[in-house]
Parts: sequence; C-alpha cells; structure tokens
Amino acid sequence: MAAMALPPLPPQFKSIQHHLRTAQELDKREPVVAYYCRLYAMQTGMKIDSKTPECRKFLSKLMDQLEAMKKQFGDNEAITQEIVGSAHVENYALKMFLYADNEDRAGQFHKNMIKSFYTASLLIDVLTVFGELTEENAQHRKYARWKAAYIHNCLKNGETPQPGPIGIEGESFADAEREDEGSSSLPSGTTQPTSSSSTYEANNTPTSNYTGIHIPPGAHAPANTPAEVPHNTGVTSNTIQPSPQNIPLVDPSLYNAQSEGEVRLTPEDFARAQKYCKYAGSALQYEDVSTAVQNLQKALKLLITGRE
Repeated sequence: MAAMALPPLPPQFKSIQHHLRTAQELDKREPVVAYYCRLYAMQTGMKIDSKTPECRKFLSKLMDQLEAMKKQFGDNEAITQEIVGSAHVENYALKMFLYADNEDRAGQFHKNMIKSFYTASLLIDVLTVFGELTEENAQHRKYARWKAAYIHNCLKNGETPQPGPIGIEGESFADAEREDEGSSSLPSGTTQPTSSSSTYEANNTPTSNYTGIHIPPGAHAPANTPAEVPHNTGVTSNTIQPSPQNIPLVDPSLYNAQSEGEVRLTPEDFARAQKYCKYAGSALQYEDVSTAVQNLQKALKLLITGRE
C-alpha cells in the first residue's frame, strides 16, 4: 500500500524532513522501519509545534498514515510489540552502518556509502521512540554523521578521504544537500539518494578524535548488504548473493551448566533474556545466523546461571 500524500512540510518541521524521506524510501522493502520513522517524526513534530494550523494539518495527515500502516500490518509483532520493533529497527540501522563502514575501510567512497552512513544515523534517531539510546548507539550515530559529512566534503573538494576512524574536526552537513534540493516540502516518492542533510547543523558536528571509537563487529549486523547497491558496481539488488557466514561455536559450558543453588531471577533478568530472544528472532529475518546464535546463548546462560 502506497503511503497517502502529505501536505507540504512546514518550515518548523525541517528537522524531521529526512526521517520522513527515509520512510518513503523504505515503504516497500522495510515497512516496519518506515512505520517507526513516521512515528518518530510524529512524536518529534508534536514537541516542536502542534498548535499552528499548518503544523496541525501536517501532523493530522501523518497520524492518518500511521493509523493506516498499523491497520495494514496489525498482525506483525514488530508493530504490536515494542521490544520486537526496537530490535528490528536497530538491526537494520546496524546493517546500514556496517555496510558503509566496510566500504569506508576498503577505500570505496561513493554516494550510496555516504547515504548509508547518514541513513544509519537517522535510524538511530528513530530508536529514541523506544527509550533512551544506549551509549554504544549514541556513539555510532555521532560517528556515522561525522563520517558522512567528512567523506562528502572530501569528494566535493576533490580530496581523497582517509578510511576508518581518524581525528578530523569541523566537518558540517550545513551545505551538503542544498545542492540537491530545491524545495523545503517533502517530495512524493523520492528515490534520489541524498548524501547528507541540511538539517544537521555545524554546531552539532562531533569534533572528537575517533581513533579509538568502537565499531560494531560484523556479528552484530546482518551479513547481507543493504537493499541499495552502490551505483558504480553495475550489480542490481536482485542479484546479490548472501555473504558466507562464520557460525560461532556453541559455548561448551552451556551443555553442563547447572543452576547454582536457587537462582532467583529478577524481572530485569527476564526482560533481558526476552530482549536477547527478540534480537535473535530479528537477526534471523536478515538470515544472520551468527547474531541469532550469540543472542540465544546469552539468553540461555542468563536463565540457567542468573549471570550474563
């Protein structure tokens, strides 16, 4: 089902423009992620301005979109259960991040990679719908935005970017997308890749030295590349073959693990075990067996021993 058209985006909502565009781009291949992108935009828009007529009209139409999607996908656990939805969005964000990071470290700099970095940062924004970001995700968001700006500006200026984490200061998205955009309203059915966002202002740009930043290992993200394939490879998305996967060995200690006395599991323990299981289920949607096995082992160990 194609999302119903929205009115022109009020200037007050410029900061959510790219979250809504991401939702449009993901409507067909990742409707769950598209739903939560709109939910994030809705919640953020309500905080910005819910009183002026143009904002109220826009938010009302956006709410209609959300209600229609909720009705269409009402039997999807990722929509009805927040913990499943959170795992689904996080896995997709890390999928985009890992793809861009691998391209970056291989010295493959192109527009689709820049977009993947920035889209990952937008999807980590969306995770705030489910609560406060973990320190790790907050760090990934900052790094992804900085990397997208740095590589974009290097290519724009005819310079060769340095791959991987480095110490770079002062990069900004301020003018990056103004070259590609001629309107503040949200285009309908936009498909053109955007390398960055004019909503990301210079005073938000990280200036830290990133030589020691923690990059998630491959096991934390699905093995397949994103649905969008770099334009310079000449490969179409329907010809992508799954990457070989290294399946982790099952921890031998789990075979002989015994409860030490009476293990008293707290509600927090049960919630963590449930979260690991949901993460495993979400990983399997991306055929990421390695992440599924790791998370199931964590849940099993916690339930048997009371420890992680």
